[in-house]
Amino acid sequence: MRVIDAEGKNIGVMPLERALALANESGGDLVEISAKTNPPIVKVIEYGKYLYSLRKKDKGKGHRTETKSLQVKIATGEHDLELKSKKASEFLKEGHRVKIDLFLRGRAKYLDEKFLRERLERVLHLITEPYSIANGPTKSPKGLTIIIERGNVKTNENKQINAKAAPGNQTG
Repeated sequence: MRVIDAEGKNIGVMPLERALALANESGGDLVEISAKTNPPIVKVIEYGKYLYSLRKKDKGKGHRTETKSLQVKIATGEHDLELKSKKASEFLKEGHRVKIDLFLRGRAKYLDEKFLRERLERVLHLITEPYSIANGPTKSPKGLTIIIERGNVKTNENKQINAKAAPGNQTG
């Protein structure tokens, strides 16, 4: 087996008995790092410290971003929109993406798309955190959906970008 010491230096290839004796002399443990290589690689380290470092490495990767959902309707009042935009700002501050659904029922599904976008922008206008649009306004079975994420673009600039990039606003 190929033996590596605690500092990461390659000691060399030796039989198992000699590697175990070397680990006992240094006061450490013999830990198999890679069994699939030829010869297998082992390291002389303290096993408790090794486990601690592995747990610490796994713990550092713990923060995941979720997609949080908010639902608004065409006739949602200003106060309710303020509350929902405040919640969206909190989600953005935590690093999550926010999916805002403009929920449409019945005949509202067939209203002018420009009018529906304006209703969606009412919410975007009230968000205090800087954001960028991850997925522009798209038609969904529920109505109109937009996904925003934390970004360094101001909200007013976003609306101008959104108006230019929207597929429904092109003439031709």
